[in-house]
Amino acid sequence: MIIGLAIRGLGVIDDAEIELGSGLTVITGETGAGKTMVLTGLALLLGERTDAGVIGPAHDSAVAEGRFRVDDARQASIGSILDDSGGRWDDDGTLLVTRTVSREGRSRSHLGGRSVPAATLADVGKVLVAVHGQDDQHRLLQTAAQRRALDRFAGDEFARDLADYRDAYADLVSIDEQIRDVTVHSRERAREAEDLRETLALIESVAPQPGEEESLRRESERLVHLDDLVQAVSAARSALTEAAEVGAAGLVAHAEAALARVTERDPSLADVRDRLVRCATELDDVALELSRYLTDLEADPARAAFVEERRAALAALRRRLERIVPPGEDLGDWRERAEARLADLSDDEQLLASLHSRRVETATRAGAGALALSRRRQAAAEDLAARVTAELDALAMPSARLVVDVRRRTRGDVQVTVEGEQHAADRYGVDEVEFLLVPRDGVAPRSLAKSASGGERSRIMLALEVVFGASDPVPTFVFDEVDAGVGGKAAVEVGRRLARLARSSQVLVVTHLPQVAAFADRHLVVRPGQAVTSSSLVEVTGDERDRELARMLAGLEDSETAMAHARELRALAVDEAADSPAGRGAARGRRR
Repeated sequence: MIIGLAIRGLGVIDDAEIELGSGLTVITGETGAGKTMVLTGLALLLGERTDAGVIGPAHDSAVAEGRFRVDDARQASIGSILDDSGGRWDDDGTLLVTRTVSREGRSRSHLGGRSVPAATLADVGKVLVAVHGQDDQHRLLQTAAQRRALDRFAGDEFARDLADYRDAYADLVSIDEQIRDVTVHSRERAREAEDLRETLALIESVAPQPGEEESLRRESERLVHLDDLVQAVSAARSALTEAAEVGAAGLVAHAEAALARVTERDPSLADVRDRLVRCATELDDVALELSRYLTDLEADPARAAFVEERRAALAALRRRLERIVPPGEDLGDWRERAEARLADLSDDEQLLASLHSRRVETATRAGAGALALSRRRQAAAEDLAARVTAELDALAMPSARLVVDVRRRTRGDVQVTVEGEQHAADRYGVDEVEFLLVPRDGVAPRSLAKSASGGERSRIMLALEVVFGASDPVPTFVFDEVDAGVGGKAAVEVGRRLARLARSSQVLVVTHLPQVAAFADRHLVVRPGQAVTSSSLVEVTGDERDRELARMLAGLEDSETAMAHARELRALAVDEAADSPAGRGAARGRRR
């Protein structure tokens, strides 16, 4: 989640710092006070495009700095982005993100202390934050995101079916690639086979064995230094086996015999004597091994000549194959692989027959898996549509209805048969998923991006996020004007759903409705003035919070009637939160 936000020189914000926590945080204030600029600063940190127009009149640049605490589930994703950019986690495990915009229109971005493109900040934002504002491109407006969200909503059984299907799909893609390689590149394969035959014939004339070059090199080294080896090994053996007076083995034997005479008088010497016995045995073994080495090291002029001739032949072969065999690669190993490759290239007709047979079997398996996925998606789509439609009814959109369209693709490179028809498959199956909205009866479904106003779209996004909350969580949600165009009971429902979403995610909301603000765990107020500073952006609690709600209700923060209404709203929010075990901690916070 976002644990801190600092903004300087952005619009009416002169210099302000905000500490943020979990749960639902609302930001309120009079029109023009600068509350929306807080979210503008956050948008800068998420890599959104901007220009010098956001800079306040008294500043040469605008700066936004945010500190994020990343949960375990997303550590790997963010860590990968950090590794690519050279950034680092702070010592306390948090992530610092900074964005600066100058009067000249230049933008500088920093992630974990390293300069990065703004697009990198956008990549981080996609993982950590979902922004819902009047003009934002919400993540759930993209069809790919809609399909992913529906799949997660479908549950664990769908995930297991998807994993099984992907195994079959990967096999199918591999087989198709092999078939294309054989059929499309038949001439190249024939040419490659001919080249391999010529090369293998040349290699066969020398017949290198795996590891032979290295083995001959070591043997040559021994033969060249034969006299030195014989002299050194003989001296070592003599030092071990000479007469008992001077040989190492004899001296150890004398020491063991001396101790043997006194161990009965002092048993503590028995361990030392046993160690001497083991030393004597080890020395005998070493002496025997040296004797065998000398026996095997007898000079053989014919062998030495053979070794050098063989090394010369292999060196000449390597020079002739230097463009084919990589330096340092063993000739014998390369020969074995080349023979295996030639076998693959030599009988394309039989290979194709085998591949087509495997494809029929694999495509049948993939088709069955795709059908299972489609059926689960259809069931999940109906459930999702019903739940979101119920949420929309409570959010003052009683005539609106969500349609989750799951349809099968017909065009694509990989084809499988599903229920007797050919469909295009990818690693997610054969379905395309799109969320559509029917704003009222008698109107055809349209895409979410085109079927509603900004305020309505924000409420649709809220309904979706509430329903997806358990299956497709996002660490932080940001809502700007989610309550546009609603009031009364519908506003209470918006607040209730934001509080529900905040049970599993951090939620930041800019709002002008007291019915929404009453449900907050933390209530921040932007005080009006010439410029916003940290002293202008304060958290209100207790009576101060009631006065802010009263101002939002009636514009009269000192009105007893408005204050009573404000306390009633807060009591409603606290009571509803207390009904849920997950919301009891939040309810305690709302009583402040």
